[in-house]
Amino acid sequence: MYNLSHRFKIFSLSLIILGSLGWFYSYSKSHLTIEEVKTLLAEESHYGSHSEQVHLIDHQNEMHHNQGVYVDEKNGVDYEAHGHEAHGHEDEHAEHVLHQIHNRPYAALYVAAFFFMMISLGALAFYAIQYASQAGWSPVLFRVMEAITYYLLPGALIVLLIAIIGDKHIFIWMDPEVVAHDKIIQGKESWLNKNAFIVRGLIYIGGWSLYRYFSRKFSLAQDKADDNKNFKRNFQISAGFLVFFIYTESMMSWDWIMSVDPHWFSTLFGWYVLASMVVSGITVIALITIYLNSKGLMKYVNDSHLHDLAKFMFGFSVFWAYLWFSQFMLIWYANIPEEVTYFVTRIEMYPIPFFTMFCLNFIFPFLVLMNSDYKRIPIFIIMAGVIILVGHYMDVYMMIMPATVIDRYGFGIAEFSSILIFLGLFLLLVFYALSKEELLAKGNPMIKESENFHY
Repeated sequence: MYNLSHRFKIFSLSLIILGSLGWFYSYSKSHLTIEEVKTLLAEESHYGSHSEQVHLIDHQNEMHHNQGVYVDEKNGVDYEAHGHEAHGHEDEHAEHVLHQIHNRPYAALYVAAFFFMMISLGALAFYAIQYASQAGWSPVLFRVMEAITYYLLPGALIVLLIAIIGDKHIFIWMDPEVVAHDKIIQGKESWLNKNAFIVRGLIYIGGWSLYRYFSRKFSLAQDKADDNKNFKRNFQISAGFLVFFIYTESMMSWDWIMSVDPHWFSTLFGWYVLASMVVSGITVIALITIYLNSKGLMKYVNDSHLHDLAKFMFGFSVFWAYLWFSQFMLIWYANIPEEVTYFVTRIEMYPIPFFTMFCLNFIFPFLVLMNSDYKRIPIFIIMAGVIILVGHYMDVYMMIMPATVIDRYGFGIAEFSSILIFLGLFLLLVFYALSKEELLAKGNPMIKESENFHY
């Protein structure tokens, strides 16, 4: 059994406290006055800062002028203009920039909260797949998977809470003034309204958490049972959960991510987010397993188990890249203005993070984990795993930031502090769960097969 030391608790709590202080500092610094923003814009104009971004926004406004819409800098979406100029007077421009600066602390917090939540949800999906498929290699890893999913309920509730509190700072469709002048969002009000958003969110979280609760309960009960009834129950609810999950995961990705760009849509988006969360979840399973094994707590884990985890990391990285390219290629080829503006904004305004994210999520893990021998070596798995996690944090960042802060992005105190908050909370809850039970699911009928697994 893993022993959760006081030192580790203090370390985790320190991360949370330090991150919280940093976030509130960035939040206070983001509340500038109009005059301060005008001064900032004057300085940027003098030094030529953000000239490319301003040129892009001007180009987009010109492109959409004949359609009677313009790109508002407040949240990076198209609004009905009815022939008016996209860029108004200096005060109007300064107000838009002010909103972007106000949005950044909320968006940074939301990105970090969602990233750690999706790790837990990805691990839960992978865990359910192992039970539903009755995989023989993985039962020695079940306690690690169950510990990671312990974070899901509080993590998902926090994401939903930030979305509600962040309100129009994250989701522009929550701003009644914007909706009143936007016919496209008005057409989606039956889905995009705050009450329905909250109810759907609670249904998602409730369903995921109920499965996690009962699956963990049956898993622990199986350790003390004389028959396999609990294992069979786990098999049945896992198969049912996967049906529920595949629907709710797509709907969650529409609600919690895609709706930050309420004019944009992609039929592949749910699968794209699924690939990101599953590869992130598997990566964390591998990293925690390697850590526990190095402490002598999981000696029954051999290099074949690590090989299979790394193989799934490799496979889902390729799957993510396939979906990334498919989504990009179809939108680029069709060249529909409502769709292509998503990638235009990210490629023109975020070129370095956009293409760096692709390299980290595909090219690097592909080259490192393609060799079968490297998949057995912990240092290569750790190296690839850290890169994958950084890359998928950037992926979530690229989904949220361009729609909320436009060209006022960066990686500063707000982003770093937000990561510290949820990293501390994630580590505290996951390792607390690990300390509650034995690390080997000894009652699982396939545990001997798993302990003796060799690839």
